[in-house]
Formats: sequence, C-alpha cells, structure tokens
Amino acid sequence: HLAFQVVPHQVLVQAQGALEHMLHARLLPHMVLAETLELAAVQALYQLDMEATPLPSLLDEFHRHRLGAEIEGDQYAEAESAFFDDLVKGAVARRDEIDTLLSAKLADGWKLERLDKTMLQILRAGAYELMARPDVPTGTAISEYVDVAHAFVEAREAKFVNGLLDAVAKAVR
Repeated sequence: HLAFQVVPHQVLVQAQGALEHMLHARLLPHMVLAETLELAAVQALYQLDMEATPLPSLLDEFHRHRLGAEIEGDQYAEAESAFFDDLVKGAVARRDEIDTLLSAKLADGWKLERLDKTMLQILRAGAYELMARPDVPTGTAISEYVDVAHAFVEAREAKFVNGLLDAVAKAVR
C-alpha cells in the first residue's frame, strides 16, 4: 500500500519558489514551460480544494502573481494563460467524470478519499489533460505530471502517478 502525506499550501508555495529558482539558475536546463503551467494548475486546484477560493478570483490571482513571471527569458504569453485556464477550468468542470475514471483505475479497496490531496490534484489535472487535450502527446502529458509529482512526493509515489495516468490514457485515447 502506498502512503501519502497531506502537503500544506505553504509547501506548494515553497516548491514553486524552488522550481523558479532552479529555472532562473539554469539548474534545470531545458524544462518545458508547459510543465511549469501544469505545476501551477495543480497548485490552483489544490488551493481551490483547500480554501474554496471562487474560481474567477483564483484564476485572476494566478494570472497576476504567478503566471506573469519570466522563465528562462520567456514571458508567459496569452497561449500559456489559455492552456493554464483550460487545465484548471476543465478539471473543475469535469471533476465527477475524472474522479469516476480515476476510481475505476485504482487497485481494489482503494478510494480517492484515501489519496493525499496534492496527489489527487496531480491526478485530476493529468487525467483532464489526457481526456481533453489531444494536442499534447500522451507520453509528454504523463511525463510532465510525473515530474510535477517529484516536486512533492517520493519516487515510489511518482511511479504511482505514472501507472495511474498510463491506465487513464489507455482508457481515453
């Protein structure tokens, strides 16, 4: 059985800061901008779940304070904001459908409620991207969410994300 820990909002903020530092210091030489958008989407879904921030206010906060950053000399463009918005709005709008799909792919005896809240948001965002974004190759989407998982969990749990999202991809693509 996999054990997950609840990750407080402050830890998400620290992880984002560490990631931005590594990008600016070029410690992650060619990290794709989309991956940072997926990290931001997971953070937004977590904040929405934990604090019940109204979706319009949440998106506005992320646009003003988190998506306006310059990363490796590139400024977030409208296309990136649209991608981020789609991930968050889509995961929220299709939450029941996503949760049903994820539940069906969990091992017998496991329920979504048993998963760590951060892990659940990673899986929801990843499942939505696999379901609704055919423009993102399957392997790329899965890999990006596994990388996001590595920011919060041990390698064993990141493998869990890989396996579950792979099962989701086989069901929806």
